Amino acid sequence: MPDATPAKLSLTSLTVFGLAYMCPSLAMVIFGVISERSDGIAPSAFLLATGAMLLSALSYAKLSRLFPVSGSAYYYAKRLLGPGCGFVVGWAVLLAYLFMPMVAWLLQSVFLNAQFPQVPTWGWLLINIGLTTAVTVSGMTLTDRLNKVLTVLSVALVLLFIGYCLRYVAGQPQVGFTLPVWNEHSTLTGLTAAAAIAAYSFLGFDAVTTLAEEAEQPKRDIPRAVLLVISVGGLLFTAVAYLMQLSHPGGQFADPETATYALSIEVGGQFFADFVNLGGIVAGFASCLAVQVSASRLLYFMGREGVLPPRYFAKLQGRARTPVFNLLLIAGLG
Repeated sequence: MPDATPAKLSLTSLTVFGLAYMCPSLAMVIFGVISERSDGIAPSAFLLATGAMLLSALSYAKLSRLFPVSGSAYYYAKRLLGPGCGFVVGWAVLLAYLFMPMVAWLLQSVFLNAQFPQVPTWGWLLINIGLTTAVTVSGMTLTDRLNKVLTVLSVALVLLFIGYCLRYVAGQPQVGFTLPVWNEHSTLTGLTAAAAIAAYSFLGFDAVTTLAEEAEQPKRDIPRAVLLVISVGGLLFTAVAYLMQLSHPGGQFADPETATYALSIEVGGQFFADFVNLGGIVAGFASCLAVQVSASRLLYFMGREGVLPPRYFAKLQGRARTPVFNLLLIAGLG
């Protein structure tokens, strides 16, 4: 799917796209829930989830090398298991891809409303949908550049949070460095239950495959990007969870859902906690961009295959050659 210029997405762009979709700061957001469920071994839960997700990533990498098109799981199932199975998988994936932008925009708006309550949530929702749609309609060149900037900023803020945790841990009289991995309260049941929740952090890694027709070398770069997204994301999630668990040993919290905010205040103060929340907002906007783009590409491919009316869904418009109808439809649903 060419852009206004013949520019294509490099391996770096594809990997950043996948990381943005997954949202690097998500592990911080759900840390409290995972730590409570695992009885204080959140990093082990993230590590186990990473290993499990790598198996799926290897499958996607193999299939994306065989079929370098934007249809992702829909096309893989159609070619290998038959049109009937492809139809079912396609609609299931399509529903997920249509709901994901709504979830991303809503979460982004909730965080913004918490930071800037003067604007109601519905107002932030309209602003988010309008901004991301304006960027994605402009074409992949602008989307790719903005996505890289936002993802780099969000990762930098995560690294800053890691630095504060390191400073906080260094000031503690006694630190049990193995306790976040396994402790006296740990059980295999709790670990696997927490890992199942941690797997949510990897949701959308397969979205990279929807950009196969916009990659410089799809047969080489798409499989590598899929594996890099899981590997880099998993290591980052595990490292963050380990340092957070060192800073707060055990799985007891006043409120697991707001544990990260409380921990941010503890390790860096109120201003830093608000700063971390702002970092989540930055990462959320990058995720919104990635989610909307991937959904529009799947709709485009299904339109081109005749599953959806090609007159509307398989049409590229403007100098940027973007599926404007699909992007506006997703925005309208949001």
